[in-house]
Amino acid sequence: MLLFFVGLIILFGGGYLYSGYVEKQLEIGDNPTPAIKKADGIDFVVMPRWKNWLVNLLNIAGTGPILGPIQGILFGPIAFLAIPIGCVLAGATHDFVMGTISMRNGGAQMPRVIGKYIGNNIRKIYNIVMGVLLLLVGAVFVYTPGDLIANDILNIDPASNQVFIIYAIIFLYYLLSTVLPIDQLIGRIYPIFGAFLIISAVGIFIGLFMNGNLQHLSMPNQSGLLYEHPTGQKFIPAFFVTVACGILSGFHATQSTLISRTIGSERENRQVFYSGMICEGFIAMIWAAGAMVLFSQNTALDTPATLMVGEVSRYFMGKVGGVIAVIGVIALPITTGDTAFRSLRLIVAEELNLDQKAAGKRLGLSVLLFIPAILLLVWAKSDANGFNMIWRYFGFMNQLVGIFALAAATSYLMNKGKNYLIVFIPGLFYTFIVSSFILYDPKVGFGVSYPIALIIGLVLTAAYGYGTLHASKKNKDRIAHIILE
Repeated sequence: MLLFFVGLIILFGGGYLYSGYVEKQLEIGDNPTPAIKKADGIDFVVMPRWKNWLVNLLNIAGTGPILGPIQGILFGPIAFLAIPIGCVLAGATHDFVMGTISMRNGGAQMPRVIGKYIGNNIRKIYNIVMGVLLLLVGAVFVYTPGDLIANDILNIDPASNQVFIIYAIIFLYYLLSTVLPIDQLIGRIYPIFGAFLIISAVGIFIGLFMNGNLQHLSMPNQSGLLYEHPTGQKFIPAFFVTVACGILSGFHATQSTLISRTIGSERENRQVFYSGMICEGFIAMIWAAGAMVLFSQNTALDTPATLMVGEVSRYFMGKVGGVIAVIGVIALPITTGDTAFRSLRLIVAEELNLDQKAAGKRLGLSVLLFIPAILLLVWAKSDANGFNMIWRYFGFMNQLVGIFALAAATSYLMNKGKNYLIVFIPGLFYTFIVSSFILYDPKVGFGVSYPIALIIGLVLTAAYGYGTLHASKKNKDRIAHIILE
């Protein structure tokens, strides 16, 4: 119980102090923003600060900060420290810095940012990795809300063919949100989704303080900060891949660049980007605590995370409140999947220099991008272990993408003469996490022995550190003459 409150103090108190320091390193001022300089009524549109904050939060907070912590709390109460510390020092900093860099480069999408600050060879690799990640995001965030709607709202078996009707409706919404101007659909519907999200999060948080629930923030027959995971997974690296979205997510950079096109003043960046991620960390803490309460009262530890969503919602908010909470959870993946496809459209269009002003051209490109995501979804439903495989690869790719962004951020701050360690150190840490994970994990990785995986991970981390610093210094003169518009 104590660790939960210590974690909240770190999250909000530490976040407030550290975000101020990061803001100074970025020298936030009154620079004109892309939303004003390049206004086109489609992607470059000035929106109010509160709406930008809400859209950014819903973009980045998919089912990751809910399903991830529900699984991550099985590692023990250490999650109540790892989530806020990682969120403050890594995740929120990553989002804040990348959103600002994109804004100062005309709202450029991530491939162009990577190409400018790290080099075009790395950009080519990044494009492949990012394309795969965004397709995984699209598939995962049709699968999870579709199954939640079927199971917890409509009482339909998610394994039945009826669920494909729900998937089709979600895909139709994604198509519309990908093609229409950002303020016409996303800007209007997100406040509604946001209301459900806030009600569900606050409801469960209040529920933690009722009926002695805080006394159950521990597992029976377990003690200490770190528990033995029931499936034998290692805290390092598995925890940080499992709870990806609640700590650091490379996917967030694609959403920060999207929102960098709708902010009217740089002075809004700290609130929109940094505090948006702090709020996601808060959501992760709430669901981790809620899951621990149920697990401590004999809920089976192998209960699927998607089923735990409904169990936690009904336990803390009752039958009616539970439905509202589930709707809030459903809103999260839907409001991430829509902008994932929108980001993918913008990235492909920017890379291939495709004009996106005409609705027909936006529609044609969007339909092409939906095809592989649909095929991936069908495969996941046809294989009993399909979703688990997709989720593991999603978590791995999420962090892998993040180290590219952190390398670009390191180059940016280094060449500005600022403290680049605020992004360089998280980049080193997550290079170690993703490399050791893919080497060690027996299901989606290479199955290398744990000690060997850690040693190779350290070697690859050193190589990443050297390569990042070398590329940053090498590109210093070239960067000064590149303008991304």
